Amino acid sequence: MKTKFSGILTLFLAFVVQLTFAQEKTISGTISDENGLPLPGVNIIVKGTTTGTQSDFDGNYSINASPGDVLSYSFIGYTTKEMTVGASNNISFAMEVDSEALEEVIITALGVERTAGELTAATKVVEAEELTQAANPNVVQSLTGKVSGLQINTTNNGVNQTTRIVLRGNRSLTGNNQALIVIDGVISSANTLANLAPEIIASTNVIKGAGGSALYGSQGSNGVIIVTTKSGSSSEKIEVSINSSISFEDVAFVPERQTKYGQGWNGIHTSYENGGWGPEFDGTLQPVGLPQADGSYIMAPYTGDSDNIKEFFKTGTILQNGVTLSAGDKTGNILLSVNNQQTEFVVEGDELNRTTVLFKGNKQLGRWNVGGNVTYNTSSVKTTTSSLFTELLQTASNVPVELFENSGNEGHWTSYYRNPYWMRDNIRNSSNTTRMNGVANIKYDINDNINVVMNSSVRNFKSYSRNYTNEYIDTIGIGGGDHSTISQFGQSNSEETNIYNDIFVNFDYMLTDDISLTALVGNNIQDNMFSSTAVSGSNLTIPGYYNIDNITGRPTTSNTIQRDRRFSLLGSMDLGYKDFLFLSLTGRNDWTSRLADDRNSFFYPSVGLSFVATNAFPGLKKGGILNYAKISGNWAKVGNDRVGPYQINSTLNQATGYPFGGLNSFVLDQTIADPLLVNEFIESYEFNLNLAFFKGDRVRLDFSIYESKNSDLVTGITTSAASGLANTTVNIAESTTSGFEIDLGLTPIRTKDFRWDLDVNFATNETIIDKISDQSDEVALAAFADIGIFATAGEEFPLIKGTAYQRDPQGRVLIDPTTGNPLKTGSFQVLGKSNPDYIVGLNTAVNYKGIRLAAVMDYRTGHQFWAGTKDWLSWSGHLVESADGGRRGFIFPNSAINTGTAANPVYEANTNVITGGTTYANYLDYFSNEYRSVSENFVLDATAFKVRELSLSYAFSKDMLKNVGLSSLRLGVNARNPFIVLPAENRGYADPEIGRSSGNDQGLSVTGQYPITRTYGMTLNLTF
Repeated sequence: MKTKFSGILTLFLAFVVQLTFAQEKTISGTISDENGLPLPGVNIIVKGTTTGTQSDFDGNYSINASPGDVLSYSFIGYTTKEMTVGASNNISFAMEVDSEALEEVIITALGVERTAGELTAATKVVEAEELTQAANPNVVQSLTGKVSGLQINTTNNGVNQTTRIVLRGNRSLTGNNQALIVIDGVISSANTLANLAPEIIASTNVIKGAGGSALYGSQGSNGVIIVTTKSGSSSEKIEVSINSSISFEDVAFVPERQTKYGQGWNGIHTSYENGGWGPEFDGTLQPVGLPQADGSYIMAPYTGDSDNIKEFFKTGTILQNGVTLSAGDKTGNILLSVNNQQTEFVVEGDELNRTTVLFKGNKQLGRWNVGGNVTYNTSSVKTTTSSLFTELLQTASNVPVELFENSGNEGHWTSYYRNPYWMRDNIRNSSNTTRMNGVANIKYDINDNINVVMNSSVRNFKSYSRNYTNEYIDTIGIGGGDHSTISQFGQSNSEETNIYNDIFVNFDYMLTDDISLTALVGNNIQDNMFSSTAVSGSNLTIPGYYNIDNITGRPTTSNTIQRDRRFSLLGSMDLGYKDFLFLSLTGRNDWTSRLADDRNSFFYPSVGLSFVATNAFPGLKKGGILNYAKISGNWAKVGNDRVGPYQINSTLNQATGYPFGGLNSFVLDQTIADPLLVNEFIESYEFNLNLAFFKGDRVRLDFSIYESKNSDLVTGITTSAASGLANTTVNIAESTTSGFEIDLGLTPIRTKDFRWDLDVNFATNETIIDKISDQSDEVALAAFADIGIFATAGEEFPLIKGTAYQRDPQGRVLIDPTTGNPLKTGSFQVLGKSNPDYIVGLNTAVNYKGIRLAAVMDYRTGHQFWAGTKDWLSWSGHLVESADGGRRGFIFPNSAINTGTAANPVYEANTNVITGGTTYANYLDYFSNEYRSVSENFVLDATAFKVRELSLSYAFSKDMLKNVGLSSLRLGVNARNPFIVLPAENRGYADPEIGRSSGNDQGLSVTGQYPITRTYGMTLNLTF
């Protein structure tokens, strides 16, 4: 009996032991390099599964695996190591250098994965850590300065900032020049990207040239930014990550104004004047503004403060909180992430509340791999009108702005403009938007060499907005001023749906032992639908009741419905020889519904070649100096679908004055497009050189040079008045875009505990207009009375032109000897260009035992911009220049007089003709009229040096966290835009990036824009 029991017990124990060994456990360890130093970023995968992880900065890792599983360790430049899981829970070792080690895998067009050696186009990968290091809530802005050739401008500052994303300059004159955005394998939009929570993005690959984006055809002309969101972990244990940050935002600077003369006009102090044309400051106590409700005046010392208008703004806050849950196993994973952003802008009442939810999953089912994600984003934005800053600028420097917050218009500091505080509270806009994006990825492996992939997406955007302005009737009109404001109300609804589907077959073969073949054939379908309805009116009958029935008279209405579709056939073929020579061919044919049936088909080919010299000639690596060398180049012909839906169709518009009674009337649109329009074409060439030196790639050098010939550019031209048309859009213009980029990466120090990485990038590009048309050599993108942005044959684009001073051959300004006023040109002259000569970016990070210090900065120069703020300040006596010289006439610097005739001029230096007259009134008149009418005075150097990001963080070690239930914990502080250096002539008038729009009319900085802001904040990231 005892023997039988012992046998049973032995069998039971053996079974338990077997069960124990079959159970999954956590394997951890430290991976080092050949010198015994920690090796971060080593890829560790359970062989035969999707379970994987990476070693951290200290070389540490942990992964779930079962006894008998094989762990594969790989890192660029080192031999792949395989270790079998046994009884021990610790596997630590040193990697061995391998000259034929695996190269980094990069996601390219259509989600195809390629190694760095196979790429024939210039790319740059920005990892998640770089995107989130300064807690910028806008992913687009967080790319600024980190990629050579990528120019990102924040074109409008506010609670919901707008940006312009341009790769390698402008190609189209009037069309889209912004980079294509692709998220999780499907085409998306810049707005969608800007609204994504940065924490859910795994990496961003910027493909700079058309050679790498040619598979996107008509949409690939401007390069592409490929964004990949995070996936769930492969651990069966649920992993929870929490991120939280708070930032404080304030105004970085306001325009500098003179502080020598105060409120008044013609040298006389007037308490309700907007101008700074009063007497000189004397420090005495003086009344300011209009009488208050009790009849008293606000009294203040008659002294100047150049920053007094800054008191209007408060300190804003940006709160970001998110939680991510992920889990998985060897065959699949899931992830759920919820992130919220709450922003209170520096203007009271301007607020943003945004929530982003991402659910993502993936599952391997035999030969099937099924995955997808759903992103839901909801956003609520409340704003006033930024034009209040225009009126705020009409404030003398002696005015204590903050004391007038509750004065309304009746007690404002000036009778000529509305109180910005009243505008803030009585001109309001609100919008609520929802974005829903669903992506499905299905893959079926027919065999080891062939698979079929389908990527589908449905993107839906809905927006509801409303705005109102409350009425104010100025019954006093002191000094002839009038604050009266008509009440208004309007609301609009819009919806956009984008359907996207790729289906293609992939082939992957080794044709011989030395020749590899990968190929792709497939098709793409896109269907875009948009609709909007808007209604507005004025003169509300009942104040404060915002309903369209409450307006007086007939409302203004609009209704738009449009749809366009695109069908494409595409293919690519990549041949590789002995892992050092690669040939890439792509072709895509697009059919678009926007153009006429007989000219809506376009073929876009590309060809590229890559040669990895260090793989072809391993002897180059001897001596340990040269680690990697690659030469590549490509040619591509892509398109730009500049033509909008229905643009080639003649349309009827409601005639002015109608409806009239029971009658209605329609007239033909005076702006038409040529029905024979075709897409714009861009033919590009690119050459790249990639080098890496010394063990561990301590020095990395990438060089790219490119040129594109841009033809059939769609441009609007002015037509004869006799035709009855105002403008015709045709294919006429031609241009050439060229430039080069240099990226230098350094790791000056790398020890067991300390690492310093430094990356410097340099980029330059220019677009020269080769031709406008046979009838004209110039077209205006935006033109006003004294200034405009133009495309001019033979000149760089975009070009700033406006009124200028007449000059003699020596460059001296010509003076009218009778009036003393400088003579101005009768036609527009070239005053500058808005594209920088070059941009230099610097990114650096220092890591020491969990401490990470990072910085991003850039320098742009060689371009100009028109400062509308300086123009606006010139006539009202607030310019610093207007206070120089005691406000009396002066000899215009570097000026001359024509003592001859118009036909035979004789120029002599001006030594006695006075500009600005002999009285205060003459001087005021000169600045208000003559000075302001010459736009040359307001075109300034746009050079700017900006520290974009500073961040300092500390990651607690695993040993410190093992007893508190956390697997990671990082605390940090950061700053965005903490330092900005501008030329002396730009006295804080504007950030040169800020523009009139996000379009091609860059270089016009208008007054209705808030000043630039900076932020300081703290972050917390933890995982358990």
